[in-house]
Amino acid sequence: MAKSKPKSWVTGRWVIESMDQWDRDYIDAEVPGYFAFDARDSGDFQFGYVQGQIDYRLGERDGKSAVEFTWDGHDEMEAAQGRGWMVLDGDELKGMLFIHHGDESDIVLTREAETET
Repeated sequence: MAKSKPKSWVTGRWVIESMDQWDRDYIDAEVPGYFAFDARDSGDFQFGYVQGQIDYRLGERDGKSAVEFTWDGHDEMEAAQGRGWMVLDGDELKGMLFIHHGDESDIVLTREAETET
């Protein structure tokens, strides 16, 4: 039986606060825009009509904790792939998202508030 990895600083669901290429109405067009990172170096995201499955690795950029990832998914029902990176800056993740042969955007995420059950 495989051991599960311990929870890392990036694990969990993050809300997309802003992207320089798309406005709030587009980011939240189908669901509130988000990124979710699990403890198995994978996850998923969606904003607007773009959604993907993530394969990520943790590291550092300029002395800050960072996450770098590739993704595979769809952009308006067409197959799409890309990559990205983000650094932990206080309570935010800030970085870039790239769509292969397409758009690129600055992106800012904040950790989703935990709800009480």
